[in-house]
Amino acid sequence: MEFIDNIVAGENYAFITLILVAVAVLWFLPAILALMFNRKHFKLILLACIPAGFSLIAWGGVLVWATTGKVVEKYSNQAKARE
Repeated sequence: MEFIDNIVAGENYAFITLILVAVAVLWFLPAILALMFNRKHFKLILLACIPAGFSLIAWGGVLVWATTGKVVEKYSNQAKARE
């Protein structure tokens, strides 16, 4: 806890901003992945990220939801066809 107090009291605004950006990216990582995988449910996944960030289990579930779908099946079928 002393480490956090030193960061906040140190007036190092660039470092604090960097930490906040990193937390936001991790918090909304499932939504970012859903956007990259072209999911139909991007908006639902984005909304689910907000409360899911408080629970590691729920966040993991949303992450799995974001990374599975028709696009993954498409690429796995292409890989099987090459073999």
